[in-house]
Amino acid sequence: MLSNEQVQYFFTHSEDSICIISNVGTLLYSNPAAEKLFGISADEGVKIWESIPYVQGNDDLIQVFIDSILSKVDSHEAIVDYWNNNGEVHNLHVKMTHFSQDQEQAVYLVVITDLTQLFRVNSALVRYTSPDIADYALMTQEGQKSGGQKRNVTILMSDLRGFTALGAKLDAEELITVLNHYFEAMVAVIQKYNGTVIEFLGDGIFTVFGAPKNLPDHATRAVKCAVEMQNALKEVNAWNVANGYPELEMGVGINTGDAVIGNIGSEKKMKYGCMGSTINITGRLESLTVGGQVFVSDNTKNQLEEELHVAFERSFLPKGSPVELKYYEITGIGSIMLEDGNGDITWQETEESTPYTFYLLEEKAVGVVAHSGKITRRSVNNKFALLTTDTELTEKQNIMLRKDDDCIYAKVIRSDGDGFAICITAVTKANV
Repeated sequence: MLSNEQVQYFFTHSEDSICIISNVGTLLYSNPAAEKLFGISADEGVKIWESIPYVQGNDDLIQVFIDSILSKVDSHEAIVDYWNNNGEVHNLHVKMTHFSQDQEQAVYLVVITDLTQLFRVNSALVRYTSPDIADYALMTQEGQKSGGQKRNVTILMSDLRGFTALGAKLDAEELITVLNHYFEAMVAVIQKYNGTVIEFLGDGIFTVFGAPKNLPDHATRAVKCAVEMQNALKEVNAWNVANGYPELEMGVGINTGDAVIGNIGSEKKMKYGCMGSTINITGRLESLTVGGQVFVSDNTKNQLEEELHVAFERSFLPKGSPVELKYYEITGIGSIMLEDGNGDITWQETEESTPYTFYLLEEKAVGVVAHSGKITRRSVNNKFALLTTDTELTEKQNIMLRKDDDCIYAKVIRSDGDGFAICITAVTKANV
């Protein structure tokens, strides 16, 4: 059993604020931490709630003390905010325990833990990672050590089209403003469907569904999320136009499969990440999209719990794979539909025949061989054009057309009659 001296030593040196109050709330004892927090001492003989500044934010803390005294419950605890006289806010865990041999001698032991620093750490982790990763790092044993586990997940990757050209039109501050506003809208949709943002890749977003939080319907959530992200871009662009910024276009690729999930790095520096061919295939699939498109792999389609609305079915050969992967351009899932899909192109009635020189793009490099062709039709929204040429082009082939000082970047989306339907992804001025 502890002696009085030992108890006194413990109270005096505790980082928690410790008070003893009477059955009417009068402060009988306060340790140094409590005196520092509230700016009072037991010598003043005040009721504990009288020492708390009467500002709106302190209503909950005052009520905790009053309710405990009036109800005479054995134990009462709460997490509340506290504003001190300097205007600083503290996040407090308050626990009151009732002791009495008889009602006249009843006292309360009050132990107050300041959680402010912990809340700040958690808030920073949430902002720099995501809520699920923050909980994983702070609340689980796995979150404290390196290593991972194989798990079936769905990966969503999105990317803006024509971002390089956009960067050339805006100064650095404007570019960050546009990107932050775009990310804010997209992350809100991702969190709605319990996706976890692994990282921002320039103007792209790398998201996983099904980790660290287990989601049995991760494939369905990811596809719904992608459709709503595309639809949310309409409001983002309305804001951009209203503020004098260019409109944005985004492509999204989704794939499902096994991935290694967990902490990657060293004991000194780790990050939560995903690795494996599932991620690589998702990135490749996303790179095939043009603005407004959502591509879903066959692996994902097979795990969906709701009907997938398909515009086209295609396949491609991923690098290093011996077999082609089937994927689908979609217009929606269940009752959620794309508001402005690329499935059908509405051509203008008038036709033109404008000659262009164009070059094939390999990776990020523009080829040196010049090819000739003509633009014979344009879509009503000027997003698509019909290119006729003797050059054999393939679906998803990236090209650059030159006319005078304009460099027009486009992607071949399909063969269409006597030409190739192309989607305009960016227009820049040539360096002359």
